[in-house]
Amino acid sequence: MITLLLHGGAGRIDEARTDAYRRGLRFALEAGWSLLAAGGSAADAVVAAVAAMEADPEAFNAGVGSSLTREGTVECDACVMDGRDGRAGAVAAVTRARSPVALARRVMDETPHVLIVGTAADALVEDPIENEALRTSHAMAQLERWRERRQQPTGSATVGAVALDASGGLAAATSTGGVLGQWPGRVGDAPIPGAGTYADARVAVSCTGKGEAFLRAVTSKALAERLAAGSPLEETLGRALADVKAMRGSGGLITLLADGRLGWAFDTSHLALAWRSRHGDATREHVAVSDEAAVVTLGAGGTG
Repeated sequence: MITLLLHGGAGRIDEARTDAYRRGLRFALEAGWSLLAAGGSAADAVVAAVAAMEADPEAFNAGVGSSLTREGTVECDACVMDGRDGRAGAVAAVTRARSPVALARRVMDETPHVLIVGTAADALVEDPIENEALRTSHAMAQLERWRERRQQPTGSATVGAVALDASGGLAAATSTGGVLGQWPGRVGDAPIPGAGTYADARVAVSCTGKGEAFLRAVTSKALAERLAAGSPLEETLGRALADVKAMRGSGGLITLLADGRLGWAFDTSHLALAWRSRHGDATREHVAVSDEAAVVTLGAGGTG
């Protein structure tokens, strides 16, 4: 049994961009699935899927096309965590990486650390680019509208993936450009193991939404602990959202269990989501931009 579940962000997705989100989800699903189906690890699969979304200039708030800070720059955060041994790698406030999640994987594999930030993280990029290469016309137009309205930093379309490989290993990865109009140096939940990203031998989780609320709720670790204590999956997902709401936030999350069950939940206007699962001879998949807030759980292999 192998499964790949990914999200392209919870929040408001303009109707005119839903097709771009679906195309991006399908491409990312193929990128990760090709590795899983060939016997690759869950960590390899989630990094490949997230990297595909980071490289998409038409959709998603990660890598190319990230939201801009109030100064008009791009600062990216990312994390990958391997549930087989609890290793994790993360970067924050990265400005010169085409793929922040690939850089996070390098931190995990090649350094003794978990989280490296700012210029020190940029120094690890093997093929650095100018920050302007990460900006798109859509992101710049969003920033101009934000400046005109003088609002608080808004929006999030963080991307993430969780996977179960053929050996039973789990992994999770999350990447984000932060929130539109954020202060330079701001770091959300995505690169923090136990907040926006988590994986152990039982469960893998990736979150999306208002990062400050997910940080305060320690969302993904709290979810894992409740499942370990025997809480039903649907109830656990609902409680995770309730915790975030209690911290004055909203968003969504995806989760995958070692027994093959999967689930997701969101309380925003939209959630971009895709999954594929092979159980025995049967392969099932689903790609959608959902517009009805819900808590959804599926059995092993994506069965209803």
